[in-house]
Amino acid sequence: MENQVAQVASNAVVNLVPLAKALSIGLTGIGAALGIGMVGAKAMESIGRNPEATGKILVPMLIVSAFAEAVAIYGLVIAFSIK
Repeated sequence: MENQVAQVASNAVVNLVPLAKALSIGLTGIGAALGIGMVGAKAMESIGRNPEATGKILVPMLIVSAFAEAVAIYGLVIAFSIK
């Protein structure tokens, strides 16, 4: 009887690794996309209000976009490292 209970319990174990990988990639991808979209929208809005400031706005916008994209890359690395 105890052997049957142990066998049923071992069959009931669910492998959550694929779910963890999907969440890691999905959530970091969504976060990076939202961040880059917000930065781009605000940069275009500020350039529209003050076209002379394009040079001062473009470089920080690209740097922040690179940092936001790095978050997505970290999520991908984490997903690959989950075993």
